[in-house]
Amino acid sequence: MRAMILAAGRGERLRPLTDSVPKPLLDVGGKLLIEHHLEGLAASGFREVIINLSHLGDQIRDSIGNGSAWGLNIHYSPEPRGALGTGGGIKQALPLLGEAPFAIINGDVFSSYPLARLRAIKCDHAHLVLVPNPAHNPNGDFELQGGYVHSNGQAPYTVSGISVYHPRFFESAPTGNFSVVPMLQSAMALQRVTGEFYKGVWHDIGTLERLETLRKQLT
Repeated sequence: MRAMILAAGRGERLRPLTDSVPKPLLDVGGKLLIEHHLEGLAASGFREVIINLSHLGDQIRDSIGNGSAWGLNIHYSPEPRGALGTGGGIKQALPLLGEAPFAIINGDVFSSYPLARLRAIKCDHAHLVLVPNPAHNPNGDFELQGGYVHSNGQAPYTVSGISVYHPRFFESAPTGNFSVVPMLQSAMALQRVTGEFYKGVWHDIGTLERLETLRKQLT
């Protein structure tokens, strides 16, 4: 299984830090945030990793290189200024991701989720790892019933930014900038999105406050 790290975002809510440093290169616990992902992927048996690039992307490429330091083979998927969104970024990278299901990790999350588990998931369309609703998202995103994710009714769970997709999920997707969320909601109505609940360490560090909270916890 191949994996993709979504690293193209601007990080508006992390300014002014991200005016000069892309989110994946922020220091978290004495390591670059993206290093935590790469170490976890390598330790979990992944070897092929794709990283999409836009805002200050050259810094990421220069810092990470070809991935040999982690025993990985890294490929880059450059995007235009402004990036292509979660859906557009994955759609563009499909030729690098291959024909089998692939893992996706948002570049701005920090988690102890056992990534090796992703390699055992049977995914025909999409599979989402869900977490308890954090304080910054009290109303949640989705619900989980019988192993399937739904977008109607109560929403006690939040999308973790860790997932698995089959390439067929994006067969009819448009090109350009778009979010994957509307596609997921449509697929949920057809019971094509499976999911699991994870209640271990997980942080979305999309703001300065949440970044500082995590840094303090790791000192």
